[in-house]
Amino acid sequence: MAASGQSRRRVQSIEVGFRVLRVLRMADGLLPLREVAKRAEMPPSKVHLYLVSFIRENMAYQDAATGYYGLGSFAIQLGLAAVRQADVVGIGSRMLGPLRDETQCAVYLSLWGDRGPCIVAKADGNLQGAFALRLGYILPVATSATGNVFLAHLPREDVERVMEIQDDASASGVSRRLPKEELDKIAANVREQGFASTVESLNNNFAGLSAPIFGPGGDISAALTLLGSADYITGERKDAFRDLLLEAAETVTDRLAEAKAEPADA
Repeated sequence: MAASGQSRRRVQSIEVGFRVLRVLRMADGLLPLREVAKRAEMPPSKVHLYLVSFIRENMAYQDAATGYYGLGSFAIQLGLAAVRQADVVGIGSRMLGPLRDETQCAVYLSLWGDRGPCIVAKADGNLQGAFALRLGYILPVATSATGNVFLAHLPREDVERVMEIQDDASASGVSRRLPKEELDKIAANVREQGFASTVESLNNNFAGLSAPIFGPGGDISAALTLLGSADYITGERKDAFRDLLLEAAETVTDRLAEAKAEPADA
């Protein structure tokens, strides 16, 4: 019984510690101790003890100038390792270079996260100029081709919850949400066409094309997106790029199904 009780205390301690780590993960920047404690709903003294331990293990770090806290190098390595191990990222990433070479556009692979579509792999294009999206960038649901793909294939309540979060986090204070009727129209159009298309929505003079990647169960697993100049992605070239994008997304979908089937066939 003593061993069982001790084991439960260890698990509870880990769960409490993860409340602190989740706060750091959700933050847009470094946070002071009191803010971490407030968001974790824990006493600052208790949060401090956890942070000291996390800093020793490089799960967190403290900025020497401000004393504020953020995720440490090991937390970042852990996250990247998890991303690399995910089948959709490993398989999808192989399509980025060839698709970039064929189109000269930037190519992004995005997964759905608790704050919206997040870029997890990319291949920068030759014609994108100074506009480049970084790994980890969170895309708006309503005004990006990538976001529109997830809008079309995810439960609406999941999308609505994320759009509320994105509104709250918007530095401009301008709502990115659209009326339900317009969201329904976008979603229906994406499902009918099989892809999403936006022009000058994410950035002036740029256009995006995005296609869904589906997992073995038929649910959306990721989005594959082309981004380039609006003057470049137009007319017959846009049609050709759309076909290349859809073919690449379908290839990843098929390979995910094959990877899922392999253990059963072995």
